[in-house]
Amino acid sequence: MHDKKDESVECLIEEFLTARATRKPSPHTLEAYRRDLRTVAALAAEETTPPLPLDELPVAALTPRVMRAAFARFAAPRAVASVHRAWSTWNGFFSFLVADGVVAGNPMPAVGRPRAPLPQPKPLRGADTPERLLASVARQEGRQRDPWPERDLAVLALALCAGLRLSELLALRVGSVAGRAGERRVDVAGKGGRPRVVPIEAELDRVLTGYLDSRARRFGSRTVRPDAPLLVDRRGEPLRRGGLQYLVESCYRRAGITDRVPRGARLHALRHTFATRLAEDGASAAEIMRLLGHASLASSQTYIEVTAGQQREAVRSNRTNRALAALAPAGPGSRS
Repeated sequence: MHDKKDESVECLIEEFLTARATRKPSPHTLEAYRRDLRTVAALAAEETTPPLPLDELPVAALTPRVMRAAFARFAAPRAVASVHRAWSTWNGFFSFLVADGVVAGNPMPAVGRPRAPLPQPKPLRGADTPERLLASVARQEGRQRDPWPERDLAVLALALCAGLRLSELLALRVGSVAGRAGERRVDVAGKGGRPRVVPIEAELDRVLTGYLDSRARRFGSRTVRPDAPLLVDRRGEPLRRGGLQYLVESCYRRAGITDRVPRGARLHALRHTFATRLAEDGASAAEIMRLLGHASLASSQTYIEVTAGQQREAVRSNRTNRALAALAPAGPGSRS
């Protein structure tokens, strides 16, 4: 074990944050780590005998008793989610110290941890909002600079009718949309490296076909090869996170539905709308779990497999597909 048992907790926190920085967390995330660690450490310093200033608190003083007392005080005025996040941060901190040979063990299992609250769905508000959004985006407005309604409609339709996350949309290639007529699908690189297949109906397939045809006219047929990014900006470059978020927000504004978008939801509101409508139209929890790429059912913590046919029936029940039918009528250019 390293001879660091008397080293200042403040110094070790900075070592931990330096190590975490190699994982490329956002500045906001890194600052949240620092805030949780320093706040609880200051409370722990007050629980020692005698109380110590934070800059003199040695890591050896962070016993299970001291950590329990510090977390009890930390939790009193805070929401469950904040306490759960701080507990996880401290657990990671002590795991780092154990791996580095600074301490012999992790005291956090002896500290009570609240159950993390399940995130509440944030679908678009209003029964007709998805249809209103799609209809607005499908129209080419003269006020737009270089309008591209086919691309904008494809983005929204993928989120509303396939339930894809922002990162999953950005990772799609042209060849990710595959399968024979009647069995079309999107191959998704899911969260945590878990791939999944989402069936798509003919209406969404026609929207994607119309988008790719418009892209070939804009930038040439070589830009729609199977290995090319599926979603691009108006210059033909791959869409990035900020550009995709801005695109979705601008579509909300053009449709006049910004007051129907839950705060902080952005593109995720479309994914939540997909799941909510599936549930309303009769899809089971297992089908929704599989289609959205969740690892387990919250109620049972059990991963339930469903057949491809059940997944397709769940997608077919999504009434948003029917709204696309009027916006992308079948034609000779449809892909099979």
